[in-house]
Amino acid sequence: MAKKAMSSEFENPLGPGLFRFLKDLKAHNDRDWFQANKARYEAEARDPVLRLIGGFGGPLAAISRHVEADPRPAGGSLFRIYRDTRFSRDKSPYKTHLGVNFRHRAAEAGGVHGPGFYLHLKPGGCFGGGGLWHPEPEALFKVRQAIVARSAAWKKLRATLEIEGEALMRVPQGFDPGHPCAEDLKFKDFYAATAFTDAEVLAPDFPARLAEALRAAAPLVRFLCKALDLPF
Repeated sequence: MAKKAMSSEFENPLGPGLFRFLKDLKAHNDRDWFQANKARYEAEARDPVLRLIGGFGGPLAAISRHVEADPRPAGGSLFRIYRDTRFSRDKSPYKTHLGVNFRHRAAEAGGVHGPGFYLHLKPGGCFGGGGLWHPEPEALFKVRQAIVARSAAWKKLRATLEIEGEALMRVPQGFDPGHPCAEDLKFKDFYAATAFTDAEVLAPDFPARLAEALRAAAPLVRFLCKALDLPF
């Protein structure tokens, strides 16, 4: 009960303007429109999410003191709205969602590709959870080794969490295709998430709801941190 109370210490700063802006951006994904509406982006989308991040330090510390909520508008937990279009066929310049990455404090954790927690805000497609996304080859190898070495602990996780991620067609070279966890050794990502409706995201209790979703994913993040020799 104490943890849940802590997650409700601040009011939900997110309002309906967040989803209205993102829907409009999807319909007008070009630089001229965005520049004309940049003040609206900051007031209705960016700044409320930054306030959510700023207020989430306490609830996050109750889950793990090694993961940070950084409310800086640049270089913090909030991903940039600008898309990297260099290697994409889709040349639309802006993301039509907002992503928040609560990163592990250890520099060697790999930043966006290290273990941590995540919040995705998109009209009709919001979720929060945690895990490891597109890790570097060495980190991915260590996680696979940990699944083999600690298969009982991994099976216990799988019994309580729906763990997802992109996967290979075959068990990677060097690992036993007959291992009881062979299907999970194919994963290239490891994450668990809780979906939210738009109404839930805008409700007064959303900070508490988000904290509960991250707590649910915490056993997976703990396993991944241990595999990578990181504190949790």
